[in-house]
Amino acid sequence: MQDKSLQPTAGAALLFLREDELRAAQDILFFAYRDLTASADELLAELGFGRAHHRTLHFIGRNAGLPVGELLFILGITKQSLARVLGPLIRQGYVSQTQGRTDRRQRLLTLTAQGAALERKLFERQRDRLIPAFREAGGPAVEGFRKVLRLMMKDEARVYMDRAEMTRNAKPVRAPG
Repeated sequence: MQDKSLQPTAGAALLFLREDELRAAQDILFFAYRDLTASADELLAELGFGRAHHRTLHFIGRNAGLPVGELLFILGITKQSLARVLGPLIRQGYVSQTQGRTDRRQRLLTLTAQGAALERKLFERQRDRLIPAFREAGGPAVEGFRKVLRLMMKDEARVYMDRAEMTRNAKPVRAPG
């Protein structure tokens, strides 16, 4: 007969849901974000830019021809806030803007060669922090990390991420020839 004191009690697997554990998780997220963004922040500051510029460069870089309306949705900011961020990026030659083909009122955003080079430098600085952490944690931990972060996102962000992943994974279809 097994000793009942050695058996897990109901809910023991949920100890990580206690307030002190949730606050510790919050601490970890704050510190990880601070340290992930620090090296990129240094380069951005040299150029007179901030994190909003970085996020803008990142998402335009991931989605060439991105409509302004979709960028507003992704960033969750107002048109006025985006104008303050996007204006300098366009004026300084990091982002180009063209009219939509079917709707001429639509503005489509793409990184210029200069913008792509800057976005790449920013990515490399953050990549250098992500790679060793992912390697040390291992595949199952990285998948768990991604799952937790995904579940923290709002539904519309998950839908966006799913659509973006499907687009990236889509293989071009060759015409029969």
